[in-house]
Amino acid sequence: MKADAKPILVIGGGIAGMTTAVEAAEVGYRVILVEKEAYLGGRVMRTFRYFPKMCPPTCGFEINTRRIRQNPRITVHTLATVERITGVAGAFRARVRIQPRYVTGRQPVDQAVIERLSSERPNDFNLGLDKTKALYLPHDMAYPAVAVLDRDALSEADAALLKEACPAGAIDLDMPEEEIEIDVGAVVVATGWRPYDAALIDNLGFGRFPNVITNVMMERYASPGGPTGGRIIRPSDGKKPENIAFVQCAGSRDENHLPYCSAVCCMASLKQARYIREQNETARVTVFYIDIRTLGRLEKFYYDMLEDEGVTFIKGKVAEIGEDTGSGDLVLDVEDTISRENLHRNFDLVVLATGIVPNTVDAPIPIELKYDEYGFIDGTTEIDGIYAAGCARYPCDVSRTTKDATGAALKAIQCLNRGD
Repeated sequence: MKADAKPILVIGGGIAGMTTAVEAAEVGYRVILVEKEAYLGGRVMRTFRYFPKMCPPTCGFEINTRRIRQNPRITVHTLATVERITGVAGAFRARVRIQPRYVTGRQPVDQAVIERLSSERPNDFNLGLDKTKALYLPHDMAYPAVAVLDRDALSEADAALLKEACPAGAIDLDMPEEEIEIDVGAVVVATGWRPYDAALIDNLGFGRFPNVITNVMMERYASPGGPTGGRIIRPSDGKKPENIAFVQCAGSRDENHLPYCSAVCCMASLKQARYIREQNETARVTVFYIDIRTLGRLEKFYYDMLEDEGVTFIKGKVAEIGEDTGSGDLVLDVEDTISRENLHRNFDLVVLATGIVPNTVDAPIPIELKYDEYGFIDGTTEIDGIYAAGCARYPCDVSRTTKDATGAALKAIQCLNRGD
């Protein structure tokens, strides 16, 4: 290790960014981890369980946050975005803009005070499916474990209440935006992904029919911290669904939307079918698919689901989803490509398996990088010293992401050590 090595800048605090940070720091390198949200964990923290083990993401997350918290070589900036990167390998300079949290963390804020607030905001952690107070902790396992204040949502009356009821120094309603310049030796881009906008797929009814939801919404409905406390319901009436359809490749492998396979959607739907069967043993699930793709050791999960008498698989792409206006049920038109039969089936609830879109499509990294035609960073980037990891590079699951992030950490370390 070079004694004068500059830090590694990691952009993105999801599973890829956290893995990169701890792997580099634990072998002696300084890391600056920048995350745009108020908390670390990314999309993984919004899932109910991992596949194939079906354990909650909080297990691995708690271990990683402890590794970060206990390592003085890691500096974390949340509510932060990288505005500019200049320089060359070994000598980059980055400008980072940090949004105010308005909560200092120096004094605790009593939950009873938060409950007294009338100001509310959409709960973005739950995809806007419910609300939080204007002063809120993003989720139960949030790291940093410090509340954040949505200043725009806070009424003047609630602002006065906070000044009166909170300990001195706990809340700073005038906290300014901060801008810092940092010198780093290498950069790892781990900016993650967002789900494809299902409202763009006109024939599948999302946004028009309340009982058509997406796979990411299903994760929040199934989660104890979600808008329904973990109960999977029909959004239109709150009833427990008995007849559920999963529509695979909703926008994926489609030249009009996402031409590529998003790699995780089949396993996600199989996992979610299991959620439903665990909650309601009388429920019936139908999976409409083009191909079921479960690679390597994940194949057994698929075979186990094939043996579930409550789950049916039909090979066929759903052409149209309509609604029975009286009941709120959904009507699916699809051709079974094996039997050649045109099906016209009713379901209580439909779950669309929407695909992965890299966040770099909406927020490119502020230095000239090479992207492929879908917005993923192409390869390891063409700029020496800048590397991509996880879903910034290609669609992948948590297991592949952590391996990819470890590789990115190694590349960044090798960059810093050149000349030794």
